Amino acid sequence: MRGRVVLDGVVKRFGGAVAVDHVSLTIEDEEFFVLLGPSGCGKSTILRMIAGLEDPSDGTISIGERRIDGIDAKDRDIAMVFQSYALYPHMTVRRNIEFPLRSRSVAREDRDRLLAEATAALRLEGLLDRKPSQLSGGQRQRVALARAIVRRPVVFLMDEPLSNLDAKLRVQTRAELVDMHRRVQTTIVYVTHDQVEAMTMGHRIAVLDRGRLQQVGPPQEVYDRPANLFVAGFLGSPPMNTAPGEVTPEGGVRVAGGELTVQAAHGRTPVVVGVRPEDLSIDPDGPIGATVAVVESLGHERHVACRLADGSLWTALIATRDTVPHTGDTLRLRPHAGRVHLFDASTGERIATG
Repeated sequence: MRGRVVLDGVVKRFGGAVAVDHVSLTIEDEEFFVLLGPSGCGKSTILRMIAGLEDPSDGTISIGERRIDGIDAKDRDIAMVFQSYALYPHMTVRRNIEFPLRSRSVAREDRDRLLAEATAALRLEGLLDRKPSQLSGGQRQRVALARAIVRRPVVFLMDEPLSNLDAKLRVQTRAELVDMHRRVQTTIVYVTHDQVEAMTMGHRIAVLDRGRLQQVGPPQEVYDRPANLFVAGFLGSPPMNTAPGEVTPEGGVRVAGGELTVQAAHGRTPVVVGVRPEDLSIDPDGPIGATVAVVESLGHERHVACRLADGSLWTALIATRDTVPHTGDTLRLRPHAGRVHLFDASTGERIATG
């Protein structure tokens, strides 16, 4: 359990502003754990407190059996990878990766062994004699990662390391990071605002908003059962369709344009209804009437954005082989059975459905 990270009631204040608000988390040893949320939600501040670059205003942080808040960053046995590569331009790839070992006076034999292991993990063997200026963006980021893992820290902290890469390189480097984690088997705490990175890389994700923890769990579980409206809207592209609703005495939910059959908690009114775009079909006998606002073609699928009677915009995903409606067409929508989400309109919290 040497790489287990525990945050207990951690608070960070900057003057009168609360950046992190009583966050408690347990990150298991060798877990790939993702902190996800929009800019300003506190995720990077949490990472910096684990690293020792910021001190918590309240609460405790531990790694393994040792409490680390109050311990100097250099004594925490962590390595941090930033958005910026921060490579030394006058040094070769070899010297850049070796730098942390040379600064600690690691013996040449051990240095060569650790260098070989790190470069093999990130497939950099053929680039060791190049300078950073001779590398692509993806290669530079891999060198920065190799420099972090070469000294085998107990925890890796990564702050949006792929944000400087173009779309194709991000996909490639995501796969390389997951493969690297499988090889080195250590704890990674990864910060991103990109839900695709979170969903494809993390064993578990923690969603944050305005310094507060919203939900923690495996990516698919968080996606399928969002704890509140913020999580429902933040995860998913296009985001979850939502509209005001009212629970009927029969247990259904009335929305603008129709009524849905949902086994909801009685007396919960008003509510917010949510349906993922992939869980919404165009059906002439569907319960919800709508008007097509725009149709977007993505090649492998089409996004049909429709207006409900109250002006709410709902999107349905259809395959390219399906009949394509046109702007201004009226049609009917049907949510897939068991895929309607309900949220309390006043608190935004999820309502259990049966």
